[in-house]
Amino acid sequence: MIAIIETGGKQYLVTPGKKIEVEKLPYDVGARFDFDKVLLLEKDGKVEIGNPYLSVKVSAEVVTQKRLPKVTVFKYHSKTRYKKTKGHRQHVTVVKVV
Repeated sequence: MIAIIETGGKQYLVTPGKKIEVEKLPYDVGARFDFDKVLLLEKDGKVEIGNPYLSVKVSAEVVTQKRLPKVTVFKYHSKTRYKKTKGHRQHVTVVKVV
């Protein structure tokens, strides 16, 4: 089985047992939930395409909540003494498709 799901404004290709990092979700570690925005489902050679979504759900389990490494944003304008540095760490949820 292969499915394409949508969460956090992004699309992910998932198969059973695959771990993916998605934008932070409000679930505790070990919690089970369903992705209801399924765009495509391939099962036994048959492909179903949603318009825009299918009426099936993909179950998943939260493995961990974590933060990605820091991303440094540096802005610089030459000849004007303008420098600005900012940092950001994104929150993500690691999810295992069941």
